[in-house]
Amino acid sequence: MKVNKEKIENSQAFLRIEMEPAEVEKYLEESYHQLVRRTNVPGFRKGKTPRAILERHIGRERLFEEALNRLLPRAYEQAIREQGIEAVATPSIEVEQTDPVIFTATVPLRPTVKLGDYHQIQLTPESAEMTEDDVNTVIEQLRRQHSTWEPVERQVGFDDLVTLDIIGNVDGKPFINEQGVQYGVIPDYPLPVVGFAEQLIGVNVGEEKEFKLQLPKDYPRVELAGKEAHFKVRVTEVKQRRLPRLDEEFAFLVDPELKTLASLRERISTNLRLRAEEKAREDFEERVIEAVASQSQVEFPPILVDVEIARLLDQQVRWLQASGSQINKTGEELREELRPLATKRVTRSLVLEKVAAEEKIGVSDAEIKAELENIARSTTENKDEVQKWLNSPQAHSSVEQLLTRRKTIQRLVEIARGSTSEGK
Repeated sequence: MKVNKEKIENSQAFLRIEMEPAEVEKYLEESYHQLVRRTNVPGFRKGKTPRAILERHIGRERLFEEALNRLLPRAYEQAIREQGIEAVATPSIEVEQTDPVIFTATVPLRPTVKLGDYHQIQLTPESAEMTEDDVNTVIEQLRRQHSTWEPVERQVGFDDLVTLDIIGNVDGKPFINEQGVQYGVIPDYPLPVVGFAEQLIGVNVGEEKEFKLQLPKDYPRVELAGKEAHFKVRVTEVKQRRLPRLDEEFAFLVDPELKTLASLRERISTNLRLRAEEKAREDFEERVIEAVASQSQVEFPPILVDVEIARLLDQQVRWLQASGSQINKTGEELREELRPLATKRVTRSLVLEKVAAEEKIGVSDAEIKAELENIARSTTENKDEVQKWLNSPQAHSSVEQLLTRRKTIQRLVEIARGSTSEGK
């Protein structure tokens, strides 16, 4: 076997490996002995068919394919040992030719991270802001959540709840035919199509109206996308929202433990302040991590980004399926959209790992145990499955990584705020 390390680029080693004919023959013979025991050939007992006859029966290509499946991983492992290469992920292997057998291997190497002088980073946290207007906004949202609907005899207006009979046709064929549908008349509401709600404005109870609207090019039903839809609607009832008065009764409606409107405002104010403080903390951590990453030199194999894209894509697809949303893009389009985010996440993760090593940040078994117990206590669904996972080595490793990352970020925050005198 001849191995040529052609180059190292983007944390990848590119190897070109040529096999000697005798080596290939050894794997062909090995594959023959495996296949002959599994193949029935007329006139021969299983396992006793001569190789030449077996090749004619199954085809030499089949035997050669079996041999390559055995040869390539073993030859690759031998090649990286000889070259002293430490691979961090599965290589990409491509067969260039078969006579003689020559293949290339793109080997992912360990990432390299050169940190900047992050101890000199100084940033000022933004203050957590919360105003009375924010409190009033939440109160109005609560009023809407606890509102009631009362029938009215007037024309349809925005924010009404109407009952409709709907018939929709495209190219003369019905695609909507529903009776007694309740519909919230909201500006720019996308269902069944943008502009539908606006067409209802001014219609009286018992009145019919016909109109046409263009279906969007990304309409979920592909066969209807971009076409003109003809609608015929009949309004059978109009209801308007009745907001509760701002008094003690409203406070009790929101939470029976609250006795006055003032106590409701106080609780909302406290919750908003806590959220604002949490967001300010998260935003500051984001700025600190970005500052450290931007002054670092990071190189890693592309496969790490591909793995992160696959993870993000899986999360996105599961979320879309759970929410009942349509996916109107190809897998490749989604992957390319996620590539910048995945690259950023991989870069930051490697930088934080390097900082943790530089700062000698560790996590004790007691800390890991406490976090696992906290997760168990906070679990409300599938407790048996979660508990089984929490007892696994994977959970221990995941929690260790989580706590290490958390401590590392806290350390960088302390440095950026100038609240520590330790340094390099």
